[in-house]
Amino acid sequence: MTPRSTGTSACDTGTQRECGRPSSLITVRRITRLSFLALRTKRFLCGFLLCTLAQALAVAQTKPEEVVFSSGGPELHGFLWKPEGTGPFPAIVWNHGSEKLPGSQPALTKFYTAHSYVFFVPHRRGQGRSPGNYIQDLVAQAPPGERARRMVELQQAAVVDVIAGLNYLKSRPFVDPARIVISACSYGGIQTLLTGERDLGVKALVPFAPGAMSWEQNVALQDRLVRAVDLAKAPVFLLQAANDYSLAPSRVLSEEANKKKKDFQSKIYPAFGSTHQDGHWGFCSSATDVWGNDVLAFLETQMKASH
Repeated sequence: MTPRSTGTSACDTGTQRECGRPSSLITVRRITRLSFLALRTKRFLCGFLLCTLAQALAVAQTKPEEVVFSSGGPELHGFLWKPEGTGPFPAIVWNHGSEKLPGSQPALTKFYTAHSYVFFVPHRRGQGRSPGNYIQDLVAQAPPGERARRMVELQQAAVVDVIAGLNYLKSRPFVDPARIVISACSYGGIQTLLTGERDLGVKALVPFAPGAMSWEQNVALQDRLVRAVDLAKAPVFLLQAANDYSLAPSRVLSEEANKKKKDFQSKIYPAFGSTHQDGHWGFCSSATDVWGNDVLAFLETQMKASH
């Protein structure tokens, strides 16, 4: 009996299409197939890398640029947010409040940049990333009977920092220097009105709850803000929520503006949240769905008036 072979033939290991064909042809086909797979892999990797790069750029665009600018003393810091595009864009200078660490205000940024505004948060000296003595510590160091007056003095001194931030913003090529607005909440609302006394080419002032936490205990501040309204060089839109600490700023400053026939409007919105702090800082910083359309309409009117 002829023994059966235990070996395997090319037809056992290859495909039926390769059986009986020259080995050179089989090799060419395999090389071609491998080359095709390599090319497809290369294209996939290139596409993946491009996608990854695009995602990285998208992430980078959601982060602010930390900037440094001079205010006649220590260098100050701030966060600058830019919308998509090349501009030139209108811009908001946002004056932070009394908080020691103001940050970059990403919630407000999302609202304003979505409507093609540059959003700039300069840190006044002693707050956030800017060196210096913290304003609340300086107020606390004064004798109790002098603290109200001392707070007003420090607020007036801080105007130079706001002006320095404004001048820096005007220097950026993607900002339209003819369409800049100053806005802010609480201590920042005070700063907005005090800075608005200067003829700086600002198109509008949008203070939220200026001095609402201090109003009832600080007559010097009341008098100073009344004078700021008298001297305002730009139209004003003052906003508060009904559950703010005090609604006297809206009432008193509106009355003064009416007497002096100033371009001034104010609006008290329904209560926001459940506490005074909700109606104060929460309203300023997160209620864009409540006041956003009103502010945008006001700003649009002022921007049109500038042309």
